[in-house]
Amino acid sequence: MSQDLLLTIEGGVATITLNRPDRLNAFTAEMTEELADIVHELEHNDDVRAVLFRGEGRAFSAGGDVKSFHEKLQADQQRYARSMESTVVSGHLAFHRLRRMPKPVIVAAHGVTAGLGVSLVCCADLVIAADDSEFMLAYRHIGLSLDGGVSYFLPRIIGERRAMQVALMGERLTAAQALEWGLVNWTVPADGIQAEARTLAGKLAQGPTLALGKIKHLVRASLQSSWEEQSSAEALAISTAIGSADHLEGVNAFVEKRKPAFKGR
Repeated sequence: MSQDLLLTIEGGVATITLNRPDRLNAFTAEMTEELADIVHELEHNDDVRAVLFRGEGRAFSAGGDVKSFHEKLQADQQRYARSMESTVVSGHLAFHRLRRMPKPVIVAAHGVTAGLGVSLVCCADLVIAADDSEFMLAYRHIGLSLDGGVSYFLPRIIGERRAMQVALMGERLTAAQALEWGLVNWTVPADGIQAEARTLAGKLAQGPTLALGKIKHLVRASLQSSWEEQSSAEALAISTAIGSADHLEGVNAFVEKRKPAFKGR
């Protein structure tokens, strides 16, 4: 694993740290490919019950590394164009795995969040943002269309008209706007963002992981499902959850008037 992406696992929480603070955690092609591999590992690690993304330094992520774009364009524009497709596909694979992962995914956004950083925000299950955060899609400023699945996610989260505004104008959204529009779930003081995010991730990691995974899948699927398909999926999911050890523990704890001790199975 490179030093640009750091992974720690503690107390059921896998923390992925974007670690290029000198470039505002801008993504390189190598980072995008590595992220897909890391997410695959975490998806299949039973010791991981929640995933938290954070950024080192002054920003969560400035998106793609435009300076590296410049270097590759100057060297061979056609070769760079060909390689970009595989990079975008790698990013989409990472986001697909995060979306289907049967455990909660949280993003802690602070400072600037742009481009692929916004894609991570959109594909996460929950987002906590510092009150000084700014969000933007700057693709139009360098003559590019969208990637990272943001054209799919963003209209579903904030609506088509607002998504058009964000993408076509390339303007910055404040944390307050992002909260009002539903792009983030909570805003907190900037100096408390990391602690608040760890607390949230820890709370989710101690939850009934199997049930949370079923909930996540049901909500995601509902946007493409008919009522008949969704009602059938709900019946199947809850019948599976009923047979879990965590359901038995939850019911016992309720009757015994104590806090449940879920094991994630």
